[in-house]
Amino acid sequence: MHGGDEAHGDHDMHGGHDPHGGHHGHAGHDMGGLVDGLPMADRADDRDGLRLDRLHVPLGPALADWPAGLILRMALQGDVVQEVTVETVAVPPSPRPPSWGFRAFWDEPWLRTAAGERVSKGDAARRLCAAHLDSLGRFFAVAGWADMAARTRYVRDRALAGADAAELTPLVRPLIRRAGRSWTLRRLTTGLGVLRTGQARHAGVTGPALVADGDAHSRMLMWLDAVGRSAAACDETETLDLDGAEAIGPRGRVDGPVPPSQALLDVLPGLLEGTEFACARIIVASLDPDPDELAHVPAAGMLHG
Repeated sequence: MHGGDEAHGDHDMHGGHDPHGGHHGHAGHDMGGLVDGLPMADRADDRDGLRLDRLHVPLGPALADWPAGLILRMALQGDVVQEVTVETVAVPPSPRPPSWGFRAFWDEPWLRTAAGERVSKGDAARRLCAAHLDSLGRFFAVAGWADMAARTRYVRDRALAGADAAELTPLVRPLIRRAGRSWTLRRLTTGLGVLRTGQARHAGVTGPALVADGDAHSRMLMWLDAVGRSAAACDETETLDLDGAEAIGPRGRVDGPVPPSQALLDVLPGLLEGTEFACARIIVASLDPDPDELAHVPAAGMLHG
């Protein structure tokens, strides 16, 4: 199952990567406050009733391979996440024609269609392909697979540059095969952030995370499958219609009452609480919420005519 390229790719993962993020030892952290600008720990009961250091750690909003504008405020005991609150920082949108309003970049074809413009299915498929490649690039980078992240981002850039199906399909096939067959990646991500379909549907999740019905690795496989299908469809000239499945953008339905990424952020604390801190960034990357979607909610009726 593992060719030479695959074995080499697995070998390259986690080079110099500390799986515990450098969070070792809290000796002397019995008081609140700051030491060299870093938070000190207080004390609290953990899930087993023991009295352990409780450290408050923010992640974001400006981290490499992190959703821009996202802040997670975590309470840790040992290496275990006990509590999570989610915040977002508004990122100013780039200038747009007044009639367009603000639009998240990855949702643009669907929002243009909703605004009455003609968009081809191929253009939407190409943007979908690039969006999932962008998410996969972050996922591989956080997992420590730098070589795979770089290759994925190269293909993403080709998609955004307008590459047709004849160019994109042979570019994505080896990525799909290599990532799907990687046992190292499977071992690293299996069991993390399990989100079942019922839970996802109840929270309003409508995109790949709903269909995946599983963990971080399952969501990655959904992205890989979508990349293959959308790369093959990027030459279609028929007009995009927001009926049914065509209303589903990279992170979910664009015609829902709230942006798709809001539902992903809503389920995130529940997926993180009780996990090891070292796993937190992988779980976030496997959902890859886009805070840009939250910066503007379309006016009533915009998506429904």
